[in-house]
Amino acid sequence: MRLFRRGERASTLDLLVAGLGNPGRKYARTRHNVGHMVCDELARRHGGSFRSKFSGEAAELRLDGARVALLKPQTYMNESGRSVGAAVRFFKLPSDRLLVAHDEVDLEPGRLQARLGGGLAGHNGLRSIAQHLRTPEFLRLRVGVGRPERGDPRPVADFVLSPFSEEVDVDGIVARAADAVETIARDGLEEAQQRFNERP
Repeated sequence: MRLFRRGERASTLDLLVAGLGNPGRKYARTRHNVGHMVCDELARRHGGSFRSKFSGEAAELRLDGARVALLKPQTYMNESGRSVGAAVRFFKLPSDRLLVAHDEVDLEPGRLQARLGGGLAGHNGLRSIAQHLRTPEFLRLRVGVGRPERGDPRPVADFVLSPFSEEVDVDGIVARAADAVETIARDGLEEAQQRFNERP
């Protein structure tokens, strides 16, 4: 399978989807790794296979005629920009054709919000990407993971590095987030916002 042949015109890539997370098995199903899970689901649906590239794991797939690349940075969250920046430079992509899927503590579990640009909300992965791209004006898919409940003594940093609660339908959240990515790739940001930015 052809994958990222050097010298191809950047315009042949329609969207780069970067799903944020941390490398290693112990983080695989944690809240902070929901972006990785979204990329895995998209690869499963569309027959993409990952290989090492851009200090991460990358795959290429076709989505209703659109050429989409998936990227799971393997740099740890705080250095996500090193991986994402390398891919963006390789493809010579404008920042509005980068979609970053990431966990969001300010949204309740399962709620989605698609947007272009905005603040970094204390998210170290987003901050790193904005620093490397020198702009915050990239697409985001915020995937709600919630905050510690009243009486939970854990700081937010520890909370997001722990698995979802048993009552949370993680697979359902990931599937709906993957649906949102497909909508962005196929129909654009506004259509995805109309369909997915309301409460599930």
